[in-house]
Amino acid sequence: MKKQVLLLSALLASVLTAPVMAAEDASALAQAKNCLGCHQVDNKVVGPAYKDVAAKYAGDAGAVDKLVAKVKTGGAGVWGQIPMPPNNVTDEEARKLVEWILSLK
Repeated sequence: MKKQVLLLSALLASVLTAPVMAAEDASALAQAKNCLGCHQVDNKVVGPAYKDVAAKYAGDAGAVDKLVAKVKTGGAGVWGQIPMPPNNVTDEEARKLVEWILSLK
């Protein structure tokens, strides 16, 4: 019985910490890919704050795919005339970044 309780506790702890670890991984990826040179979580720099992006696309079912494409190919006009260049990220990295950004409140 004691082993079962310990196993259940360990499983519960890993499930509860997974979103935090995923956010830390995505934040580190944003740093490594130089995203944070133009964006910050809370403040507009060259590009919009990530929390503003999350608010703008809240409830948009197609936002992830739309923003993954934008990260990969670049673009301009949604947040002003300063263009965002294409980013050298894989599809998986772009999706991880976008999902993290959209999760911010």
